Amino acid sequence: MSPILRVAARGDGVAADGRHAALAAPGDTLTATGEVIAGPHHQSPPCRHFPRCGGCQLQHLDDESYTAFVADRIAVALDAQGLEAPIRPATLSPPRTRRRATLHADRGLLGFTAESSHQIVDMRECHILLPELFALVAPLRTLLQRVGLKRRVDVHLAMADQGPDILINGFAPQGLEAAEALTAFCEKHGVARFSVDDGVGPEARWEPEPITITLGGIPVAMPPGAFLQATQEGEDALVAAVKEATGSAKAVADLFAGLGTFALALPAKVYAAEGARNALFSLRAAAQLRSRPVFPEHRDLYRRPLTVAELDRFDAVVIDPPRAGAREQTDALAACKVNSIAYVSCNPSTFARDAKVMVEGGWRIDWVQPVGQFRWSTHVELAARFVR
Repeated sequence: MSPILRVAARGDGVAADGRHAALAAPGDTLTATGEVIAGPHHQSPPCRHFPRCGGCQLQHLDDESYTAFVADRIAVALDAQGLEAPIRPATLSPPRTRRRATLHADRGLLGFTAESSHQIVDMRECHILLPELFALVAPLRTLLQRVGLKRRVDVHLAMADQGPDILINGFAPQGLEAAEALTAFCEKHGVARFSVDDGVGPEARWEPEPITITLGGIPVAMPPGAFLQATQEGEDALVAAVKEATGSAKAVADLFAGLGTFALALPAKVYAAEGARNALFSLRAAAQLRSRPVFPEHRDLYRRPLTVAELDRFDAVVIDPPRAGAREQTDALAACKVNSIAYVSCNPSTFARDAKVMVEGGWRIDWVQPVGQFRWSTHVELAARFVR
């Protein structure tokens, strides 16, 4: 008999004797035969599809143990690089608040894929999606069958200011009957936009009015498939952390700026570097329309990172790279002389790798704010403040 002490990065419980057990929570007991005896933090998963569906890995954890897992993921990643930092209590998004998700469809099936598999779990309930998005799943399944879907496609769902936004990648229905069915579906279910992309770029088949997403109080044109923080609560937590980290800075560089989640929220002059042209154009138009001092530049920060001299023009830097991190930009960040750096990350491992370079360059991690906006997932996000 061995107690489960913690949950590892991939979601397995780790016992005191070093053994791993699937679907185990801290406080459970692992017997000599590998049976898991539930403890005080082991809850009954709310969804019938758990654990087969890959949308969630940790529905068997109660809030206390899941909150600890989110913070522990960051602590373990930092420890692997020989680092430590003050880690604040994690901010969790509530159930049914996910406003962005990619589902998969094929021959009458629609849902997330099974854990570690390409098999589609046909979704009949969901405890992470916004109710407005989940309400589209059943009618969308019917629509795709009606318009002749006969191969696997990706279905991107997002919630815009005007309502649900749908993008189908890998299929474009043809013919009058399909067009009428799509229009009727959108009218009936209040869809703000329905786009398809069969390989030549997104084409809006339904969009009664241009759709937007409000960032920093400003409506921003929202390209099909645009990146959004997964929940409004998660976005709010990250924005608050970034504003705290940059403080009273008058001039800020926002790297990997996207649509302007941080650039439009900061009370400063902001240089915004972004490699995706559609996001950049949306940010520029929104800033100009509201006369905000945001100055976007199309720049691939992997091929052309900002130099030390360029960074030193600013009081603070915000950086929010993809999961791969920002290794190409980190050397210059480590050598620059700005007052503070706000690093937002969706991957604790690459964050810790980049943080090590920063610390070796003379920076200190002032604090780390964990954010668990992918409810019951092993996917963890964070914002951290670096100071000299």
